[in-house]
Amino acid sequence: MSQPVPPPQSGNPFTGGQAAPPQPYPQAPVPPPAPARNNIALGLLAALGAALVAAGAYGGLGGALEREIGYAAVGVGLLVGFVAGKVGGRNPVLAVGAAALAAGAVYLGQLVAIAVVFGKLGQASFAEIFFENFTELADLWKTAADGMTYVFLGIGALTAFAGAKKGAA
Repeated sequence: MSQPVPPPQSGNPFTGGQAAPPQPYPQAPVPPPAPARNNIALGLLAALGAALVAAGAYGGLGGALEREIGYAAVGVGLLVGFVAGKVGGRNPVLAVGAAALAAGAVYLGQLVAIAVVFGKLGQASFAEIFFENFTELADLWKTAADGMTYVFLGIGALTAFAGAKKGAA
């Protein structure tokens, strides 16, 4: 004859037969899905916005101090690249686009700086110099550009490329 099977004990056998306290979640909560980050157009649009803001800040700082600042060009590049990578994702087009936008932002910032300096000299207001005489301002930039001017453009582009890779990680 076989022995009757004893009824199962309720609770946890390792805690002396006491029932475990009820858990608030029967299973672990599911994390929300990661946002879609492979949007080239949105990444480039965000980078353009960051480039315009960074160009204004770079030009305002350079105009106030009346000199070019290499570290500020690094900041422009990092900001533009990081925003592009963070918003747009890992696409290599974003890194190249961010580099081009950062170089443009450094250039635009240098034009803003020249206009601020001339505005401080009392020649005309910043708005008149920048918006009404933009062609002459760009010609003046070409005349005054030296080797370091182009180095700053390259620094901005290079750091934007690296910043886009870092922002996407």
